[in-house]
Amino acid sequence: MKIFVTGGTGFVGNVLVRLLAATGHQIVALVRPGSEENLLKSPRVKMHLGDVTDHNDLADGVHNCDAIIHLIGIIREYPDQGVTFSKLHVDATRNLIQAANSQNVKRFLHMSANGAEEDGRTEYQRSKWQAEQLLRRSELDWTIFRPSLIFGPESDFIQTLAGQVKKLPLVPVPGDGKYRMQPVAVEQVAETYLKALSIPETIHQTYHLAGSKSYDFNEVLDLVGGALGKGSVTKVHQPVAIVKPAVKLLQGFDSFPLTEDQLVMLLEGNECDPQRWKETFGIEPRSLAEGINDCFPFI
Repeated sequence: MKIFVTGGTGFVGNVLVRLLAATGHQIVALVRPGSEENLLKSPRVKMHLGDVTDHNDLADGVHNCDAIIHLIGIIREYPDQGVTFSKLHVDATRNLIQAANSQNVKRFLHMSANGAEEDGRTEYQRSKWQAEQLLRRSELDWTIFRPSLIFGPESDFIQTLAGQVKKLPLVPVPGDGKYRMQPVAVEQVAETYLKALSIPETIHQTYHLAGSKSYDFNEVLDLVGGALGKGSVTKVHQPVAIVKPAVKLLQGFDSFPLTEDQLVMLLEGNECDPQRWKETFGIEPRSLAEGINDCFPFI
């Protein structure tokens, strides 16, 4: 198949593009100018320079493709740079739907997120929901995937925690650290997209993706510490009432690892039931404990 991929230079996209190329597919990857070096160099991968927020950049790339895989998403806004949830989640999806319609491309695989809700507590969650609704109202053969936190060697979340574990004698933890998450392996997310291309019954369906085991935040830190050879991590639990105003004050600095929305979602937890995904795609989810060492291949 010939597949148009957005986000092909990102965390999930890099893994998926390699998998698609290795299994014989042709890829047209949308790449922002300046990100060319991040794309897999392969005879099966063609670069299409453009911006997903500009619908004029998309139709030529989508032309003669059999499917679209839309992976682009952000976890943090930079409004002064025009990087917002509304623009990158909602407008981008709308532009791709228009491009698909103009080129008669029916198959559309979409990356959403666990926790996407109409009345979600954060703009991230609400914008993910709005993008899903655009697809549900379309006439495309869409499939929506809602992964939990995705882990792997290039995971920003895991690498941020690793940086704290390596540098700090005491790792700060908002609240009691008992909020839970169910991370899913990046290679299994990529495998899911590959398989969906050849499973027609996934059309007009939504799937939740998660690992086989849930962990609280304290346990995740200890898993990271163990993989780094540090053992159990010494933590300092900070009252949420103190953390919230500090985050509000410091989130404007790019180097600060947390925003108000991210704090809300962290404390909310990130769990889901992956059984339907497991059965449909024949995938046995890995747990974070099983895959944590893969996140640090050079240790």
